[in-house]
Amino acid sequence: MEDNNSLVPGFDSEADNYLKISLQRVNEVENAVLISLNGYIDTYNSVFFQDQIKKLINAGFTRLIFNCKNLSYVSSTGIASFTIFLKLIRPKGGDIVLLEIQPKVYDVFQLLGFSQLFNVMNSVEEAIAYFHPDFKQSAVFPRDVNCPSCGKQLRATKSGRFRCSGCKSIIVIDDSASVSLEQ
Repeated sequence: MEDNNSLVPGFDSEADNYLKISLQRVNEVENAVLISLNGYIDTYNSVFFQDQIKKLINAGFTRLIFNCKNLSYVSSTGIASFTIFLKLIRPKGGDIVLLEIQPKVYDVFQLLGFSQLFNVMNSVEEAIAYFHPDFKQSAVFPRDVNCPSCGKQLRATKSGRFRCSGCKSIIVIDDSASVSLEQ
């Protein structure tokens, strides 16, 4: 198994006491890496987080799979970091998948209206399938849907309960991307 420095030389030359980052190459997908986050991302360590992920991007990794299972908190500054990464990798044909997001962390993404920008999945296998060209054509998610209450267009990355960023209604999106108001 490769360590962080063998994937990206000098990756572990800096450290943060509150955020641990572990890397694993995803052999099934070109230029893909699984990034396991452990701890939290806030105003104080977001620059460290950005610098580390920029090292990955500069090393040629453009398909970033973030395992957020052990990420206990993300501030608005931390979420802004993820959007910076999107701006860096999308012109290079890359994308981001977020895995196993804790509900309280996902709530911050949703509250700030960023949940629609990211592909949220449940497993590494789903993320790998997402990056294969035939997956995007046959997948239900991500998909644009309209709020049944106000008509605002929303980006659904998975099924579940969500709050509309327009009218604040709770909407339910099922596995086939059908949308309804919560009863």
